[in-house]
Amino acid sequence: MIIKDLNQMEKIVSKNKNLNWVGWDIADRRRTEAGRTAINGVRVDGQWYVQTIYPLTSNGWDLPNKYRM
Repeated sequence: MIIKDLNQMEKIVSKNKNLNWVGWDIADRRRTEAGRTAINGVRVDGQWYVQTIYPLTSNGWDLPNKYRM
């Protein structure tokens, strides 16, 4: 699903606890100790997560359909 509108994207992020802003990109973070050794693992506020980044492109943000509102 392509999202081109910033206001719509802000609503989606505010309604999904796994989604966070990282600059203009969207990070989908799932808390797990496996993040410690995962290639896409990140540590945020003392907790390990596996993170998927959905970058802003010239077409907008391409999010999975599970985040459809």
